[in-house]
Order: sequence, then C-alpha cells, then structure tokens
Amino acid sequence: MKRSPSPLTGFVIRVFAWLPVMFALWYLAAPVLMWPVVLLLHGVAAVAFRDLVSSVDQTMGIVTFGTLLHPGHALTRGQVAVDVNLLLYSYGMPLLAALTVAARERAWKGKLALGYVAMLPFVTCGALADFLKNVSITAAPSVAAQAGFSAVQREAIVFAYQFGSLILPPVVPAILWVVMHRAFLERLREGPRGQP
Repeated sequence: MKRSPSPLTGFVIRVFAWLPVMFALWYLAAPVLMWPVVLLLHGVAAVAFRDLVSSVDQTMGIVTFGTLLHPGHALTRGQVAVDVNLLLYSYGMPLLAALTVAARERAWKGKLALGYVAMLPFVTCGALADFLKNVSITAAPSVAAQAGFSAVQREAIVFAYQFGSLILPPVVPAILWVVMHRAFLERLREGPRGQP
C-alpha cells in the first residue's frame, strides 16, 4: 500500500514551489511595495536627520538620499548622494508570502497584508542604517568628518547595519509567520487525523 506524504512534506513542497513565484512578484512589484518604506524614510530623515538629509527619492527598488554633505573640503558645489538598495532589506517579504500561501489557510490574504505592514519598519531601519553607514564609515574621510558622528555613534551604526542586514531580513518574516500561523503549526504537530 502506497503511503501518502505527510502534511509537513506537502507544506515544504508547496513552500519551495511558491518561493520563485513570490520572489519574481516581489522583484517586479518593488517600486510599489517599497513606496511606504520610502515614505517612512522621508519622515525619519525630516525629523531626525534634517541637518544631514536634503531629499529622499525612489527609483525602482533603490532609494537615493540627497545629503547636505560636500564631496571634499575644497569643493563648494555639489553634494553627496547615497543609494540604498531596499531589496537587500526586504527579501523576507517573498519568504513570508511563500510560507503564508503554502499554509493554505482561509485568511491568507489578511495575514499576508498584516505581515507586509509589520515588516515595513524593519525594512526602514535596515535601509536607514545602510545610509548612515555609508556617510559615516565607508565615505571618504572628508565626507565622514562632515557627518559629525562620534566614535560611539559610529559603533552603534555598524551594529545597526549588521543587525538590519544580516539578522532582521530572514528572522522577522519567520517570527511573524509562526505568530500568525500557530493553529496551522498545531495541526502539523498533531499529524494526520490528529495522531501524534
């Protein structure tokens, strides 16, 4: 007698089937999906970094921070612009989408929308940390000096950048998915027909 695959096996197969689809949709829809992140970045820049940032603009999945920093001491014209790829901080979105759709729950659209909204602040923090890292650490010494960050602030920026680029993008969607799909996980744990 042929044994049917376990619910967990079916779920894993569906996740892997949905991942390429969700990554393609996420990449193509990046200008729309990242628009709220750009709005959040603009708000944070206007409040917390108004002496550093003059503009925040979006082109596809890239946000460009126009700064008040000059490329060198002798140059009075020209300002430094910093590009940040928002896709580096939002790749958890298609992961969350694949997991959510593969779970086949009735309220998947609402959970997907809730997960998207919940991820926006984390993507914003990662992108902001990337910008700050670029102007205070990886920029030319003359530019970094104009930014005026202390050594302790630069260390905090490095930590925020590493945390925002290495930890948050994969961990946040996994945590959100687990929190939103506890009943589904319980059914998986119980096995077929409620057998442990």
